[in-house]
Amino acid sequence: MNSSMSIASTSMGALQQKLDMLADNIANSNTVGYKRKTAVFEDILTSLSPQEQDFSLPGRRTPLGFTLGWGARLAAMQTDLSQGVLQQTGNMTDIAIEGNGLFEVRTDGNLNGARAFTRHGPFQLIPDANGDRILVTNSGQQVVADVGGTEDFVRVPEGYDLSVATDGTLTAVGNGLEPIALGKLKLVEVTNPSLLQAVADNLYGVPANVAPGNVVRDIAALPNGETGITVRQGFVEQSNVNMADEMTDLMIVQRAYQLSARALSSSEQMMGMANSLRG
Repeated sequence: MNSSMSIASTSMGALQQKLDMLADNIANSNTVGYKRKTAVFEDILTSLSPQEQDFSLPGRRTPLGFTLGWGARLAAMQTDLSQGVLQQTGNMTDIAIEGNGLFEVRTDGNLNGARAFTRHGPFQLIPDANGDRILVTNSGQQVVADVGGTEDFVRVPEGYDLSVATDGTLTAVGNGLEPIALGKLKLVEVTNPSLLQAVADNLYGVPANVAPGNVVRDIAALPNGETGITVRQGFVEQSNVNMADEMTDLMIVQRAYQLSARALSSSEQMMGMANSLRG
């Protein structure tokens, strides 16, 4: 395969990955809490090809030799954590975050299990074996709270409703009943979005080979008043996908893909012509 065919085919592969990413963004434009993905490209390899002294013509200001690139690849797919629009639902188990924060959840029902994070706040209360109700995501992941310095699931006693303050403080309330403190929502701030790994069910995690402290940090560890985060009960956050931007980007990438495909076809035809002349 000659260099032009290699460059064209490599570029097509990278552009196809971005097309898939854009399709995923568009498909989730109405998914609550979804954060759009962005692509980062980088050159695969560039090499300096030498030139003979005969190429040093009068008026040339550049040194002899020329740079030959070998296409680009998708280096990373990052999550855009910019704020989405908040929509009021009136459902007291719907919770949204304003600012750079994520809810912490557990995916296996074990407080010592795998940590995961989400902005998907349409929660619900389901009964547990002790007669309490546990706050979970629509996919069943348990929402974590800080209860007096100890991690626990959000447990609301039967007969009580859940009240959430703007700082994430949780209280069980009921008509004629004494309020019960339930702790505070466990929220984390993302310090390195490029290392945040998207997993299934609108969840995010930390790669196995990366220390969690290099990606997220607990909101509770921040000085008072410096979190920049507000918790909204009775609201959900819409996707931050802008359809106009995504469709514009989609057309640009499709055009680039078509040009790369045309370059590959032209290179193949030229190689065929050269082989026929040689034969």
